[in-house]
Amino acid sequence: MILNRAERMLTRRYLLPGKGEGFIFLVAAISLVAVALGVAALIIVMSVMNGFRAELLDKIVGLNGHAVVQGYDGQLPDWQKIAAQARATPGVTSALPLIEQPLMASSDGRVEGVLVRGMRWPDVMANSTITSNVLAGDLKTIAPHSGRVAIGSGLARALGVGPGSEISLISPEGRSTVVGTVPRIVSYTVGAVFEVGVYDYDKAFVIMPMEDAQDLLMLGDTVGMVEIQTSNPDKVGDILAPLRPLVQGRGMIVDWRQMNSALFSALEVERVAMFVVLSLIVLVAVFNILSSLIMLVRAKTRDIAILRTMGASRKGMMKVFVTVGVTIGSLGIILGVIIGAIFLFFRQNVVDAIQAMTGQNLWDPSVRVLADLPSKTDPVEVAAIILTALVLSFLATLYPAYKAAGTDPVQVLRYE
Repeated sequence: MILNRAERMLTRRYLLPGKGEGFIFLVAAISLVAVALGVAALIIVMSVMNGFRAELLDKIVGLNGHAVVQGYDGQLPDWQKIAAQARATPGVTSALPLIEQPLMASSDGRVEGVLVRGMRWPDVMANSTITSNVLAGDLKTIAPHSGRVAIGSGLARALGVGPGSEISLISPEGRSTVVGTVPRIVSYTVGAVFEVGVYDYDKAFVIMPMEDAQDLLMLGDTVGMVEIQTSNPDKVGDILAPLRPLVQGRGMIVDWRQMNSALFSALEVERVAMFVVLSLIVLVAVFNILSSLIMLVRAKTRDIAILRTMGASRKGMMKVFVTVGVTIGSLGIILGVIIGAIFLFFRQNVVDAIQAMTGQNLWDPSVRVLADLPSKTDPVEVAAIILTALVLSFLATLYPAYKAAGTDPVQVLRYE
């Protein structure tokens, strides 16, 4: 919107408080702050929701892959052929054999449910999700037939163990006797403690070499599943479609969305709901801009009439008041982006400070799944939030600007 010199002067005059116009200026300032808070809230919430989804997906995929070919009854015969065919499928980056079995673990009278995962030792060392999150011990000691395992930090706390401690794994698949099946109990030494940041994994995972897991579960040379990584997790179904006929009758393909469908569906619904609810803050702020402009027009009715008699056009008056309203909205948006960026940068410090003041655990990993408050700002979403706030601010100026442009100088100045 191009303004001439006189219109720019009027715009500056109406943006600054004049004599007896302190209340109008206060309403405009409140409108600016409200827009800033609305924009900041939207940016913060959407960034945290995006970060939560991305962080959760990275952690889950880092341990479970984009999909698994899971054998019936926990066993996958001829897994080598399936893994080779998967690696030859376009879009598949890796296919690794795995064993996963829920068991019980005990130490000094403490008993916890665990999820034993058997992996080939080179695959363990190549998994950055595990190797980059070791808190204590050394993963290099978790070699085949070493009698050592790696456990999650939550499980280590629950059992009261650390590197060098002994734990016993209890498997119901034991040897048969005349009185029934005797559970199989095997002792292992804790070689490393890791923390990937997902509470459910840190509380349950026991990682051991593939050979040790096969011995513990008496599986021979078979495995339970093949973990598959793809080049695009969002298209995992299309990528693995050619593999389905090969595994039919021997197992099933389950991708990351199916394994965590309830969680990710809830996140998506919550994300949309939060965007809609927080957008109402911006809408309320826009109504404040509308109110302040209406009061400004009423306070400046005589000035507008004089300007009209001096040759000011209707279009010019409309441009002045539209510019005033959009300027208030724009300043609020800029302030909101700054507030949002500062909050996101210090988000964990803010959470820690509030927890210290209130004594409450605001980010309990047993409830929130992740150990820290995540964030991932999407520039496209930020641009959409800014554009939405600008459009709403512009729409709020139209009615007051139209009323200002429609001022009849004859009626206003009749008794002057």
